[in-house]
This record gives sequence, C-alpha cells and structure tokens, in this order.
Amino acid sequence: MNHTHTTPWVLGLTGGIGSGKTAAAERFAALGVHVVDADQAARWVVEPGQPALAQLAEHFGPGILTAEGRLDRAALRARIFANAEERRWVEALLHPLIGQAIEQSLASATSPYAIYAAPLLVETGQRRGARRVLLIDVPEALQLARTQQRDGASEAQVRAILAAQASREQRLAVADDVIVNDRDLAWLQHEVDRLHAFYLSLPGGPA
Repeated sequence: MNHTHTTPWVLGLTGGIGSGKTAAAERFAALGVHVVDADQAARWVVEPGQPALAQLAEHFGPGILTAEGRLDRAALRARIFANAEERRWVEALLHPLIGQAIEQSLASATSPYAIYAAPLLVETGQRRGARRVLLIDVPEALQLARTQQRDGASEAQVRAILAAQASREQRLAVADDVIVNDRDLAWLQHEVDRLHAFYLSLPGGPA
C-alpha cells in the first residue's frame, strides 16, 4: 500500500455536555488539524441526495420529509420512539453509513493526526481506531451552569442529561490526556495549543 501521505493517527476527543468540547475542536481545527465530528457525520448521511434518505422515505413514506425534501427529524423520531423494531431498522441502516463517513473523512486527513470528536465516545466504546483519547473535563457545577445558560434548560433537564452520560470517573478512566476547562476560552485554547505541540512530536502512522 503506497500512500501519498502517512496515514494520520487518530485522537479521540470527548467531553460531557457543556464541557467545551466543541470550542476545543474548533481550536484544533484552527491549528490545521482535521476534525471529524460524529454528530455532523450523522447529519451528513441523511442529507438530500444521500441514499439513506431515499431508503428512509421509501420505508416510512413521504411523511418523514419536509416540504423541501429534507429529513424531518421530529417526524422520524415520532415514528421510532415507541417502536423498538423500527428504531432498530433505522439504526441498522444508518450506523454503518455513519461509521463509513467517519472512516473516509479520517482517512482523507492530511494533517499529522486527525481528531474524532464524539460526545458519547466512552458510552458507546466506539473509539474508531483512536490511539489516544483527550477528555475535556469540567466540574459538574460548571457543566450545569454553562448548559442552562446556553440551552435555556432547567437544572432538572441538565441533570437528567448528565445522568444519562458517562460519569466523570468513567471518562477519566479512559482518557490519556485531560484538559480541565474550568477557566475561560483563552485558557482552553492555550491548553489545546500545548497539547497540539505534544501531539505533533508523537510518531505518525497507525497504532
């Protein structure tokens, strides 16, 4: 296999809700690192023109499409919410495609390392070949405050989301690197820059 460029190694980037994971990913991207976001990949595979959208419409009928022919997520959720069989069908269709989209994007990276950003990396155990995992960690009180501020959610709502996500302990157990994001954006960016320099010093190629 003669690659024109060395295959970049993969850094898994994760963090709970309100941790600043997105801000960290944006900083890495600004530094020229190829970032693949699991949530974006999930949206991309059901874009108009993608085969998955046609299959969903064929299976559920045109009622799951908006007038513009895009996926009406609320309508799809309503269909599969109470129906485990239908939900499994959708997952069996989309999960391999999302995985493929992520793999292809990671493989196309020209930076020395690439980032796979996934909020539920720990929960799903899907590291996508990540050699290291970077956790953006944040004290729970701060997580609550930030998320309530950002989403206008109540404390109870945020606590429910936190309860469904892996605990800090579980995340810290799998993380190779940790940024405690309990200060401002400048501090977070400084920490990302520091780690970026370290990551560039690591030997390339797959683990």
